[in-house]
Amino acid sequence: MTTDDFRRLDLGFFPTPIETLPRLGRLLGVDLSIKRDDYCGFGGGGNKVRKLEFLMAEAVDAGVEVVITTGGHQSNHARMVAAAACKLGMQAVLVLRGHPPTEYQGNLLLDRLFGAELEFLDPVAYFDLIDGRMQAHADAAAAQGRTARIIPLGGANALGALGYVRAVEEMADQLRQTGAPPPDVIVVPVGSGGTLAGLLVGCRRHWPATSAVGISVSRDSAWFQDRVSKMAGECAALMGMPDTWRPADVWIEDGFVGPGYGQPSEGGNAAIHHAARSEGLLLDPVYTGKAMDGLFHLCRNGDIPAGSRVLFVHCGGSPALYPFAQALIAGQPMP
Repeated sequence: MTTDDFRRLDLGFFPTPIETLPRLGRLLGVDLSIKRDDYCGFGGGGNKVRKLEFLMAEAVDAGVEVVITTGGHQSNHARMVAAAACKLGMQAVLVLRGHPPTEYQGNLLLDRLFGAELEFLDPVAYFDLIDGRMQAHADAAAAQGRTARIIPLGGANALGALGYVRAVEEMADQLRQTGAPPPDVIVVPVGSGGTLAGLLVGCRRHWPATSAVGISVSRDSAWFQDRVSKMAGECAALMGMPDTWRPADVWIEDGFVGPGYGQPSEGGNAAIHHAARSEGLLLDPVYTGKAMDGLFHLCRNGDIPAGSRVLFVHCGGSPALYPFAQALIAGQPMP
């Protein structure tokens, strides 16, 4: 069974390119390349497009009129759900962690442009309130005679993870066409776990010698190991695979979160500058900058050995650069 056996909408522009990063690779002592899922086009791009191709197909088949989801202020996932809802004639409701903004910038601006209904929850009370608030929106839609669907944080469930099983299928085909070997290590930001779960399943099937490491941008490693191992097993079951994962099988690095989810870190900001000035590559302070910081650390301390073939998954997020402009330029000399 392949991902072609599942119902999917064509939302993104695939395959996205795999690009070499020779200058950064020399700095780190590895053969570095990047999967440009920021180039997938639809709704501002990013890894959530792959997940939503499956999740929104299920919603269309169920006659859904209102989709409800959640995320942080600068959630790529929330922005992509809003864009997909527009394309499919649905209403999006986004329940976001954080106080109402004084100005709408980055992904919040795009959420507004896509016509999403926004609700903001106090960041401390968020975890106690979020499930009830999303259900309240679903109940309100039902009371109006409209079919609603709650899409989980980050699109992270077994069905959404199929998007990154498909990404490995795509990458394996791309490398076969060029005669390049599979990577030794795939590095990806982890905010909700679905992308890493799909990569684990895809690698188990197509690149069994490849390791996948998730750089946490939000939670501790134990939480993710438990969550991702279960999700990978459920996704594999959808594919008819008998494979399972224990929490200890899931490689998570959680030392690069910084002050917290959605808050820039010193190391992440430095990585953003390195990538921009060495490769003309745009990363963001919420996801990819922190993941690149993690990659720098893993290469420098030998967890990723010198000379390894490393593939970094760019999960998008450049709209989140702009709300953090002052933090990114503070203390940086003019070129």
